[in-house]
Amino acid sequence: MTRTVKRKTVNDPVAPETAERAFADNRLAMELFGSHHRNLARIEQVMDVAINARGNEVTITGDADAVNGAARVLDGLYGRLEKGHEVNGEEVEAVLRMAKAPGGDIADADLTIRTRKRHISPRSSGQADYLRAIDDVKLVFGEGPAGTGKTYLAVAKGVERLVKGSVDRIILSRPAVEAGEQLGFLPGDMREKVDPYLRPLYDALFDMLPESQVVKRLEKGEIEVAPLAFMRGRTLSNAFVILDEAQNTTAVQMKMFLTRLGENSSMVITGDLSQVDLPSGVRSGLRDAMETLTGVDGVAFITFTETDVVRHPLVSRIVRAYGKVEERRKSGARYEKKANAETKSEAVDDD
Repeated sequence: MTRTVKRKTVNDPVAPETAERAFADNRLAMELFGSHHRNLARIEQVMDVAINARGNEVTITGDADAVNGAARVLDGLYGRLEKGHEVNGEEVEAVLRMAKAPGGDIADADLTIRTRKRHISPRSSGQADYLRAIDDVKLVFGEGPAGTGKTYLAVAKGVERLVKGSVDRIILSRPAVEAGEQLGFLPGDMREKVDPYLRPLYDALFDMLPESQVVKRLEKGEIEVAPLAFMRGRTLSNAFVILDEAQNTTAVQMKMFLTRLGENSSMVITGDLSQVDLPSGVRSGLRDAMETLTGVDGVAFITFTETDVVRHPLVSRIVRAYGKVEERRKSGARYEKKANAETKSEAVDDD
């Protein structure tokens, strides 16, 4: 239980707002505060407030909106502890990210995926929207930069449904396309050729299930990891199907894959349109599908941005920097195209 007291100096509109929280369980309160009050210090830094802790009580001081936000963060984290969830540095960052996002809802952090090895919660508002979309519709497109959890969360959802028995199998696929390499020139048999392309999918599986279970389910066909070409001519029923790196499909390949969807199945398509490795002039199947299927009932599109990057903070800054450069290049190309058109028009007029 918590209690809140707000105080403001009478006749002083610029005086700081104050809120107090008292946490009933001393042990959980200590977990909430973190070692040497590390979590409180991080909340202070991000929310721009001052937090003073005594025993199992805290006093938050600062601007009214910031104080209210910090109080909601503390309440949300304490609520997670009461439910038996761990509150570590990553969880604190996730709740802070949601608290700072426009329209963000701290309760989104409770959209927990339960697998045999881990409980996984969304770490941004975009991730929360993504998980809700996967629950609500049969076909979800997740597009955006690296580090936003598109593939990892999709695999987690698939594992959760498989363990619950709501699907018979998980099918994970990728197009075997990489700039500068062709499969035919790589050494080894077909499995040795394609495994490097599929390794990230295996890594996600081993993060969520014991290794023995992954191996057993792979042998039984309950989990299938295969290149996109292996999907042709099949109907994928009673399955959770994921197509990763979809920006490297052609429009024909994408249509083929989408039409494999069978009874009691769901599909998640993930990709990053800023990292297309197709030959010049070949249109990405991901872009084509997102444009073609806009407005189609039962299809959801989630676009991730650098604010959803949950890897090292530097990754978010890298994504943002590349985005700015790409936008400048596009602007320059538009300007050059316009200038060329005007020059051509003037030449025609002179004639």
